[in-house]
Amino acid sequence: MQITGPVREVLSWYDGERPGVKANLVRMLMHGVTGGSGRLLILPVDQGFEHGPAASFAANPAGYDPRYHFELAIAAGVSALAAPLGFLTMGADRYAGAVPLILKANSANGLGSIKDEAITATVRDALELGCSAIGYTIYPGSDRQYEMFEEVRAGAAEARALGLAVVIWAYPRGGSLSHEGETAVDVVAYGAQIAAQLGAHIIKVKPPADRIETAQARLACEAAHCDLSTLEKRVAHVLEAAFDGRRLVVFSGGPAKDIDAVLAEITAIAGGGGHGSIVGRNTFQRPREEALTMLGRIAAIHLGAAKAKPAP
Repeated sequence: MQITGPVREVLSWYDGERPGVKANLVRMLMHGVTGGSGRLLILPVDQGFEHGPAASFAANPAGYDPRYHFELAIAAGVSALAAPLGFLTMGADRYAGAVPLILKANSANGLGSIKDEAITATVRDALELGCSAIGYTIYPGSDRQYEMFEEVRAGAAEARALGLAVVIWAYPRGGSLSHEGETAVDVVAYGAQIAAQLGAHIIKVKPPADRIETAQARLACEAAHCDLSTLEKRVAHVLEAAFDGRRLVVFSGGPAKDIDAVLAEITAIAGGGGHGSIVGRNTFQRPREEALTMLGRIAAIHLGAAKAKPAP
């Protein structure tokens, strides 16, 4: 396999990293329809655990079967499929090698009154399943944030030592943050910075809203005359927070919405330099052929942005 220039550029961001980790990053970056472009298209299916089975799959009952999502991911040519332990055990053997896998190693659920994540899988599980990466969610700002940071840092260190890439879902919430503030541009950027500091190779965040939540960030941005007026510029600011764009940052699709709204948002994300999309409910809650068409259009947006990027 000939590694492309854009992928070599991405690998240069991880100087000093273990060869096994880089090999697994290549495995994802060279796979599927966006392969070789330096952009990622990831299908996450952790929603059954996080939000409940009916809320996740009733709109398209075929999705209750994990094998449906393996086949969707393979047919769509995504860079990787991300899911919890039980889900991946349903298809990792049957579809071995057909699509890179990311084991989501901590999980929450919608039944409790406190938003938290429990460790639900191990690095050994990821290795036995043949995964390329292991993933964790953190909630910067929450009452249990520091324990989460310690858990994730320990898991990330073990994963890297054994050659697995690390993906961190950075979702600030709780504490003094308002509900609207969870997606404020300064808060999303802060979450991306924390994920990078914890050792993430790939960072997942929500698209940043036109809002500054914290007084400290507001004063700093006013003094620096930051222009955060468009989603493209806010995405670029989030990338700056992820080691000046030297960590892969992908953006979530969020709850299911109109396809035109999804594609418009992704166009802005790609225009701002985002390294890809991680889109679940907005695809798999649709009929299979519609989901495949949508994933193809998302990939085309990122490929178009990658081709328009000046050569390093």
